[in-house]
Amino acid sequence: MKDLILKAENLHFAYEGERSHSLNGLSLEIERGKKIAFMGANGSGKSTFFLCCNGILKPSEGCLYLDGEPYDYSRKGLLKLRQRVGIVFQDPDNQLFSASVYQEISFGILNLGVSREEAEREVEEVIGRLEISPFRHKPTHALSGGQKKQVSIADILVMHPDIIILDEPAAALDPRHTKMVNGIVDQLTDQGITVMMATHDVDYAMRWADQIFLFKEGKVLGSGTPEQVFADKEILRETNLEQPAVLELFNALCEKGILSPELPIPRKLGDLEKYISDIPASGRISERKGRRTE
Repeated sequence: MKDLILKAENLHFAYEGERSHSLNGLSLEIERGKKIAFMGANGSGKSTFFLCCNGILKPSEGCLYLDGEPYDYSRKGLLKLRQRVGIVFQDPDNQLFSASVYQEISFGILNLGVSREEAEREVEEVIGRLEISPFRHKPTHALSGGQKKQVSIADILVMHPDIIILDEPAAALDPRHTKMVNGIVDQLTDQGITVMMATHDVDYAMRWADQIFLFKEGKVLGSGTPEQVFADKEILRETNLEQPAVLELFNALCEKGILSPELPIPRKLGDLEKYISDIPASGRISERKGRRTE
Protein backbone atom coordinates (compact mmCIF):
# COMPACT_ATOMS: atom_id res chain seq x y z
CA MET A 1 0.00 0.00 0.00
CA LYS A 2 1.31 3.44 -0.93
CA ASP A 3 2.24 5.82 1.87
CA LEU A 4 0.79 9.00 0.38
CA ILE A 5 1.73 12.36 1.85
CA LEU A 6 0.12 14.59 -0.79
CA LYS A 7 -2.76 14.06 -3.18
CA ALA A 8 -4.21 16.40 -5.82
CA GLU A 9 -7.65 15.61 -7.13
CA ASN A 10 -9.03 17.30 -10.27
CA LEU A 11 -7.42 20.69 -9.64
CA HIS A 12 -8.50 23.70 -11.69
CA PHE A 13 -7.02 27.18 -11.52
CA ALA A 14 -6.93 30.00 -14.05
CA TYR A 15 -5.16 33.35 -14.00
CA GLU A 16 -7.34 36.19 -15.20
CA GLY A 17 -6.98 36.66 -18.95
CA GLU A 18 -4.39 33.91 -19.32
CA ARG A 19 -4.68 30.30 -20.44
CA SER A 20 -1.07 29.24 -19.98
CA HIS A 21 0.19 28.40 -16.48
CA SER A 22 -3.35 27.28 -15.56
CA LEU A 23 -4.45 23.95 -14.12
CA ASN A 24 -7.08 21.96 -16.01
CA GLY A 25 -8.15 18.93 -14.04
CA LEU A 26 -4.76 18.00 -12.63
CA SER A 27 -4.63 14.87 -10.46
CA LEU A 28 -1.61 13.11 -8.94
CA GLU A 29 -0.32 11.37 -5.84
CA ILE A 30 2.99 11.93 -4.01
CA GLU A 31 4.53 9.23 -1.82
CA ARG A 32 6.24 10.13 1.44
CA GLY A 33 10.02 10.50 1.35
CA LYS A 34 10.28 10.32 -2.44
CA LYS A 35 12.29 12.50 -4.83
CA ILE A 36 9.84 13.80 -7.42
CA ALA A 37 10.79 15.71 -10.58
CA PHE A 38 8.20 17.83 -12.36
CA MET A 39 8.98 18.54 -15.99
CA GLY A 40 7.32 20.21 -18.96
CA ALA A 41 7.44 23.31 -21.09
CA ASN A 42 7.23 26.78 -19.54
CA GLY A 43 3.58 27.58 -18.91
CA SER A 44 2.55 23.96 -18.42
CA GLY A 45 1.33 24.62 -14.87
CA LYS A 46 4.22 23.41 -12.69
CA SER A 47 4.72 26.62 -10.72
CA THR A 48 0.96 27.15 -10.36
CA PHE A 49 0.62 23.65 -8.93
CA PHE A 50 3.44 24.34 -6.47
CA LEU A 51 1.77 27.54 -5.28
CA CYS A 52 -1.43 25.57 -4.72
CA CYS A 53 0.46 22.95 -2.72
CA ASN A 54 1.76 25.65 -0.38
CA GLY A 55 -1.61 27.37 -0.07
CA ILE A 56 -0.50 30.60 -1.76
CA LEU A 57 -3.09 29.88 -4.45
CA LYS A 58 -6.42 28.14 -3.88
CA PRO A 59 -7.81 25.98 -6.70
CA SER A 60 -11.16 27.07 -8.10
CA GLU A 61 -12.16 23.40 -8.30
CA GLY A 62 -10.79 20.17 -6.94
CA CYS A 63 -9.07 19.37 -3.67
CA LEU A 64 -5.62 18.91 -2.18
CA TYR A 65 -4.98 16.47 0.66
CA LEU A 66 -2.06 16.37 3.09
CA ASP A 67 -1.77 13.06 4.93
CA GLY A 68 -5.31 12.29 3.82
CA GLU A 69 -6.82 15.50 5.24
CA PRO A 70 -8.24 18.18 2.89
CA TYR A 71 -6.50 21.54 2.95
CA ASP A 72 -7.73 24.01 5.55
CA TYR A 73 -7.58 27.55 4.14
CA SER A 74 -8.28 29.31 7.45
CA ARG A 75 -5.47 31.49 8.80
CA LYS A 76 -4.56 28.85 11.37
CA GLY A 77 -4.77 26.09 8.77
CA LEU A 78 -2.50 27.92 6.33
CA LEU A 79 0.09 28.64 9.02
CA LYS A 80 0.24 24.92 9.85
CA LEU A 81 0.31 24.00 6.16
CA ARG A 82 3.25 26.30 5.37
CA GLN A 83 5.22 24.85 8.25
CA ARG A 84 4.81 21.37 6.76
CA VAL A 85 4.99 22.26 3.04
CA GLY A 86 7.73 24.77 2.24
CA ILE A 87 8.46 26.28 -1.16
CA VAL A 88 11.73 27.72 -2.48
CA PHE A 89 10.99 30.06 -5.36
CA GLN A 90 12.91 30.09 -8.62
CA ASP A 91 13.97 33.70 -8.00
CA PRO A 92 15.18 34.08 -4.37
CA ASP A 93 14.46 37.83 -4.51
CA ASN A 94 10.76 36.91 -4.44
CA GLN A 95 11.31 35.16 -1.11
CA LEU A 96 13.96 37.08 0.83
CA PHE A 97 12.85 40.27 2.55
CA SER A 98 14.64 40.63 5.91
CA ALA A 99 17.54 43.01 6.42
CA SER A 100 20.15 40.35 7.24
CA VAL A 101 20.67 36.66 6.60
CA TYR A 102 20.28 35.75 10.27
CA GLN A 103 17.02 37.71 10.57
CA GLU A 104 15.74 36.11 7.38
CA ILE A 105 16.28 32.55 8.58
CA SER A 106 14.90 33.38 12.05
CA PHE A 107 11.66 34.95 10.82
CA GLY A 108 9.67 31.84 9.96
CA ILE A 109 10.46 29.77 13.00
CA LEU A 110 9.79 32.68 15.38
CA ASN A 111 6.36 33.05 13.76
CA LEU A 112 5.62 29.47 14.80
CA GLY A 113 5.58 30.61 18.42
CA VAL A 114 8.67 28.74 19.64
CA SER A 115 10.83 30.33 22.30
CA ARG A 116 13.65 32.61 21.23
CA GLU A 117 16.17 30.20 22.74
CA GLU A 118 14.83 27.26 20.75
CA ALA A 119 14.65 29.36 17.57
CA GLU A 120 18.29 30.39 18.02
CA ARG A 121 19.36 26.75 18.39
CA GLU A 122 17.49 25.74 15.25
CA VAL A 123 18.81 28.69 13.23
CA GLU A 124 22.41 28.00 14.31
CA GLU A 125 22.04 24.34 13.36
CA VAL A 126 20.77 25.05 9.84
CA ILE A 127 23.31 27.86 9.28
CA GLY A 128 26.09 25.41 10.09
CA ARG A 129 24.64 22.58 8.04
CA LEU A 130 24.20 24.69 4.90
CA GLU A 131 27.57 26.46 5.34
CA ILE A 132 26.02 29.89 5.69
CA SER A 133 28.20 31.01 8.65
CA PRO A 134 30.66 33.13 6.58
CA PHE A 135 27.87 35.48 5.44
CA ARG A 136 25.35 35.09 8.27
CA HIS A 137 25.30 38.83 9.09
CA LYS A 138 25.38 40.12 5.53
CA PRO A 139 22.42 42.07 4.08
CA THR A 140 20.36 39.68 1.99
CA HIS A 141 20.46 42.06 -1.00
CA ALA A 142 24.28 41.86 -1.03
CA LEU A 143 24.41 38.08 -1.47
CA SER A 144 25.39 36.25 -4.64
CA GLY A 145 22.80 34.19 -6.49
CA GLY A 146 24.10 30.96 -4.98
CA GLN A 147 24.14 32.41 -1.46
CA LYS A 148 20.57 33.66 -1.86
CA LYS A 149 19.51 30.15 -2.87
CA GLN A 150 21.22 28.71 0.23
CA VAL A 151 19.37 31.16 2.47
CA SER A 152 16.06 30.48 0.70
CA ILE A 153 16.42 26.78 1.45
CA ALA A 154 17.48 27.51 5.04
CA ASP A 155 14.31 29.63 5.46
CA ILE A 156 12.25 26.49 4.92
CA LEU A 157 14.51 23.86 6.43
CA VAL A 158 14.65 25.54 9.83
CA MET A 159 10.91 24.83 10.26
CA HIS A 160 11.37 21.06 9.79
CA PRO A 161 8.95 20.62 6.90
CA ASP A 162 7.61 17.29 5.68
CA ILE A 163 7.74 18.49 2.06
CA ILE A 164 10.12 20.93 0.38
CA ILE A 165 9.20 22.26 -3.07
CA LEU A 166 12.02 23.58 -5.24
CA ASP A 167 11.07 25.54 -8.35
CA GLU A 168 14.05 25.37 -10.73
CA PRO A 169 16.63 25.44 -7.89
CA ALA A 170 19.61 25.71 -10.27
CA ALA A 171 18.13 28.53 -12.39
CA ALA A 172 20.69 31.27 -13.18
CA LEU A 173 23.41 29.58 -11.09
CA ASP A 174 26.94 28.90 -12.29
CA PRO A 175 28.21 25.28 -12.29
CA ARG A 176 29.88 25.59 -8.87
CA HIS A 177 26.75 26.88 -7.15
CA THR A 178 24.58 24.39 -9.05
CA LYS A 179 26.71 21.58 -7.61
CA MET A 180 26.42 23.14 -4.16
CA VAL A 181 22.61 23.39 -4.33
CA ASN A 182 22.36 19.82 -5.63
CA GLY A 183 24.41 18.73 -2.62
CA ILE A 184 21.95 20.49 -0.29
CA VAL A 185 19.06 18.72 -2.04
CA ASP A 186 20.79 15.39 -1.39
CA GLN A 187 20.96 16.32 2.31
CA LEU A 188 17.21 16.92 2.34
CA THR A 189 16.39 13.56 0.79
CA ASP A 190 18.83 11.79 3.13
CA GLN A 191 16.74 13.17 6.02
CA GLY A 192 13.61 11.58 4.59
CA ILE A 193 12.04 14.87 3.51
CA THR A 194 9.78 14.57 0.48
CA VAL A 195 11.34 16.74 -2.23
CA MET A 196 9.31 18.02 -5.19
CA MET A 197 11.40 19.77 -7.83
CA ALA A 198 10.68 21.48 -11.14
CA THR A 199 13.60 21.11 -13.52
CA HIS A 200 14.37 21.17 -17.24
CA ASP A 201 17.59 19.18 -16.73
CA VAL A 202 16.81 15.70 -18.05
CA ASP A 203 20.25 14.34 -17.11
CA TYR A 204 19.82 15.43 -13.49
CA ALA A 205 16.24 14.13 -13.32
CA MET A 206 17.36 10.77 -14.73
CA ARG A 207 19.95 10.17 -12.01
CA TRP A 208 18.15 11.90 -9.11
CA ALA A 209 14.41 11.29 -9.23
CA ASP A 210 12.37 8.36 -7.94
CA GLN A 211 9.41 9.50 -10.02
CA ILE A 212 8.78 12.02 -12.78
CA PHE A 213 5.58 13.84 -13.68
CA LEU A 214 5.33 15.41 -17.13
CA PHE A 215 2.98 18.39 -17.35
CA LYS A 216 1.26 19.76 -20.41
CA GLU A 217 -1.49 22.41 -20.48
CA GLY A 218 -2.22 22.09 -16.78
CA LYS A 219 -2.55 18.32 -16.68
CA VAL A 220 -0.31 15.32 -16.05
CA LEU A 221 0.56 13.99 -19.49
CA GLY A 222 2.59 11.09 -18.14
CA SER A 223 4.37 9.80 -15.06
CA GLY A 224 6.59 6.96 -13.91
CA THR A 225 10.15 6.14 -13.02
CA PRO A 226 12.88 7.95 -14.95
CA GLU A 227 13.50 4.76 -16.93
CA GLN A 228 9.83 4.57 -17.94
CA VAL A 229 9.32 8.24 -18.73
CA PHE A 230 12.51 8.86 -20.69
CA ALA A 231 12.07 5.71 -22.76
CA ASP A 232 8.84 7.17 -24.22
CA LYS A 233 10.08 9.36 -27.08
CA GLU A 234 6.57 10.37 -28.15
CA ILE A 235 5.62 11.81 -24.79
CA LEU A 236 8.99 13.57 -24.57
CA ARG A 237 8.31 15.28 -27.91
CA GLU A 238 4.95 16.50 -26.62
CA THR A 239 6.68 18.15 -23.66
CA ASN A 240 9.68 19.51 -25.61
CA LEU A 241 12.15 17.28 -23.79
CA GLU A 242 15.10 15.22 -25.04
CA GLN A 243 16.27 11.86 -23.78
CA PRO A 244 19.07 12.02 -21.18
CA ALA A 245 22.54 11.63 -22.67
CA VAL A 246 23.21 8.41 -20.74
CA LEU A 247 20.07 6.80 -22.20
CA GLU A 248 20.85 7.91 -25.75
CA LEU A 249 24.37 6.49 -25.47
CA PHE A 250 23.11 3.26 -23.91
CA ASN A 251 20.58 2.78 -26.73
CA ALA A 252 23.27 3.45 -29.36
CA LEU A 253 25.58 0.86 -27.82
CA CYS A 254 22.74 -1.65 -27.70
CA GLU A 255 21.87 -1.03 -31.36
CA LYS A 256 25.50 -1.73 -32.30
CA GLY A 257 25.45 -4.97 -30.34
CA ILE A 258 28.08 -3.77 -27.88
CA LEU A 259 25.73 -3.90 -24.89
CA SER A 260 22.71 -6.09 -24.27
CA PRO A 261 19.32 -4.30 -24.28
CA GLU A 262 18.32 -6.65 -21.46
CA LEU A 263 20.65 -4.85 -19.07
CA PRO A 264 19.04 -2.55 -16.50
CA ILE A 265 18.79 0.95 -17.97
CA PRO A 266 21.67 3.06 -16.56
CA ARG A 267 20.63 6.20 -14.70
CA LYS A 268 24.03 7.88 -14.60
CA LEU A 269 27.27 7.76 -16.53
CA GLY A 270 28.93 5.73 -13.79
CA ASP A 271 26.46 2.92 -14.43
CA LEU A 272 27.24 2.96 -18.14
CA GLU A 273 30.98 3.11 -17.56
CA LYS A 274 30.69 0.00 -15.38
CA TYR A 275 28.90 -1.84 -18.19
CA ILE A 276 31.56 -0.83 -20.69
CA SER A 277 34.44 -1.78 -18.40
CA ASP A 278 32.89 -5.26 -18.05
CA ILE A 279 32.70 -5.87 -21.79
CA PRO A 280 34.48 -9.17 -22.49
CA ALA A 281 36.88 -9.74 -25.36
CA SER A 282 34.00 -10.77 -27.64
CA GLY A 283 32.74 -7.19 -27.50
CA ARG A 284 29.39 -7.99 -25.88
CA ILE A 285 28.36 -7.89 -22.25
CA SER A 286 25.91 -10.41 -20.89
CA GLU A 287 22.93 -9.59 -18.71
CA ARG A 288 24.50 -11.64 -15.93
CA LYS A 289 27.59 -9.42 -15.84
CA GLY A 290 25.68 -6.13 -15.76
CA ARG A 291 25.15 -4.55 -12.39
CA ARG A 292 23.99 -1.03 -11.67
CA THR A 293 26.39 0.95 -9.53
CA GLU A 294 25.02 2.97 -6.66
